[in-house]
Amino acid sequence: MSLSIDLLPQTAFVFLLIFSRLGSMVMLLPALGEMAIPTQIKLILSLAITLVMMPLVADQYSAIPPTITGLAIALIFEIAVGIFIGMSARIIMSSLHVAGNIIALQTGLSFAQNTDPASGGQGAIVANFLTMLAVALIFASDLDHLAIAAMRDSYTLFKPGTALPVGDFSQMAVHTLSVSFRLGVQLSAPFLVFGLVFYAGIGILSRLMPQIQVYFISMPANIGFGLALFMLLLGAMTTWFLEGYEQTMSQFIG
Repeated sequence: MSLSIDLLPQTAFVFLLIFSRLGSMVMLLPALGEMAIPTQIKLILSLAITLVMMPLVADQYSAIPPTITGLAIALIFEIAVGIFIGMSARIIMSSLHVAGNIIALQTGLSFAQNTDPASGGQGAIVANFLTMLAVALIFASDLDHLAIAAMRDSYTLFKPGTALPVGDFSQMAVHTLSVSFRLGVQLSAPFLVFGLVFYAGIGILSRLMPQIQVYFISMPANIGFGLALFMLLLGAMTTWFLEGYEQTMSQFIG
């Protein structure tokens, strides 16, 4: 009995650190970390994943630090690793917001907005649609398994008890941001070309026939052609995004 009682503090210490890392990731992952998801569900899911993962990684943790400072440093390390991996997935998802806002601007739909489930505020309806579609496709194509693999392999990349790689974190964050912005622009590139050609044609038409109410003619045509182009390119856009998401999350899989 005394042996079991002596093991309780160490078990609680390990459970707290694992929960800190995995819970931080769950709070930021796509679909699971949205503001529309109740906090109780996130907490229950984090606890369930921690219970499953604990037997696999518990041996990588050392004994309880003798001081409060050591305990705080260990806790900060775990939270920072979880936030970094979860934020990387969140950043790559933001490429859809970039693409959606550019598409909405080029097709005259920027005024059509609804509630963004990720932030809780108002967002372009095209961007919100792309985000929700991407989340559904991530689960349909089993790419959500990459997040679970990243949770497990994070203990290989960022071993508990080592120094926090702040420099590597900074470089990878900048790289992920640049990749996300480039991906968003690439997804919306056909609409940038469409907008340039369409508005150039409308400008020439307004010069040739000044008496025509160009706005009332161009706006329906802009929306109609834009939606048709969006329908044709939607499959290729989502496929391209899923490849980018897979490449980003694969960085954390050993």
